[in-house]
Amino acid sequence: QVQLVESGGGLVQPGGSLRLSCTISGSIITVNTWDWYRQAPGKQRELVANITHAGNTDYAEAVKGRFTISQDKSKKTVYLQMNSLKPEDTAVYYCYVDLFVRIGIRGGYWGQGTEVTVSS
Repeated sequence: QVQLVESGGGLVQPGGSLRLSCTISGSIITVNTWDWYRQAPGKQRELVANITHAGNTDYAEAVKGRFTISQDKSKKTVYLQMNSLKPEDTAVYYCYVDLFVRIGIRGGYWGQGTEVTVSS
């Protein structure tokens, strides 16, 4: 059974950095894409960053130049390096993966969420 385990959230001061990780447990064939989403209190969940199997990346305008998404295929892990954090980055961050569990069997899975608070 595929599960995602997130880590790395916490409390950080404005201007600080955090690195989030999300690791797949369970057997898979291959990852198609990884996404990081976030949901701030009272707001809708929004896409923050995306990386494809080939390594192509895309970012929301609000985080371009500050956040970097990367993956380690050997570890079945995606990272989100967050620099120059702002109070408006405060949210629960979720990873999402689109993958092939078996040949011809494709699925999407969510992490449990990790809380990021940017405050002085």
